[in-house]
Amino acid sequence: MRLYQMADAVRYGLMNTEELRETFLLEGMFEVGEIEFAYVDLDRTVIGSAVPGKEALTLETEPELRSEYFLERRELGVLNVGGAGSVMVDGKSFEMGKLDCLYVGRGSKAVTFSSKSAKDPAYFYLLSYPAHAEYPTAMVKFADLQGLQLGAAETCNKRTIYKAICKDGIQSCQLVMGFTLLESGSDWNTMPPHTHMRRSEVYFYFDVDPAHRVLHLMGPPDATSHLVVADKEVVVSPGWSIHAGVGTKNYAFCWGMGGENQAYGDMDPVSIADLR
Repeated sequence: MRLYQMADAVRYGLMNTEELRETFLLEGMFEVGEIEFAYVDLDRTVIGSAVPGKEALTLETEPELRSEYFLERRELGVLNVGGAGSVMVDGKSFEMGKLDCLYVGRGSKAVTFSSKSAKDPAYFYLLSYPAHAEYPTAMVKFADLQGLQLGAAETCNKRTIYKAICKDGIQSCQLVMGFTLLESGSDWNTMPPHTHMRRSEVYFYFDVDPAHRVLHLMGPPDATSHLVVADKEVVVSPGWSIHAGVGTKNYAFCWGMGGENQAYGDMDPVSIADLR
């Protein structure tokens, strides 16, 4: 488990490109046959990946968690962005296709990940936060999610938002999780941008063409920087930072939040004209 310590807005202003990437960008995850984790001190976020090949992978606790098992005091969101697979939770199997989302509640002890085919493995993205209450494990299929269409072709941000773990979807303690799909010809994700000091946010970019990149904008609205992000990379966004991005081609991203509340609309909007 890699450890990440977030910078505050003061240190952020002194950081060069490499320091920004080392602090806010998670690279090199999603290795076939491995479960990998990063622990972020901000909101005690755990970000991970599980890519089972021929053999199933078992979710085990880490020394940094100081727990008997991984979900002893945590909850977990799982999004499959690869081939067909399954997640076994305490003896119950959840068959997951691409863009199916699973919530695993606090107290779940035995969790394993499997791929239907090692030639087309499942790519499970994992996001976990501490939980002070237990909610039942539940899955939602992509086909059953009702998308919210936003943006327009004229502003290059025509996209559909899918809310999976939220007040109106799968119930959780503090985790909020969903994903956004951009249409062909659209490149901007969250624009105009916003901040929300009540919650940190994690952006997982996927279905990014290997020859293309996403420029993720971050920082205070009047002092922005950018990160160049490739496929299956993750950006951690503190509450004081905007989170927006534009790609050289359309892409998809999973957004996940944990913190003070679960209100999706709890945000402080920033005018495009005020960006610097």
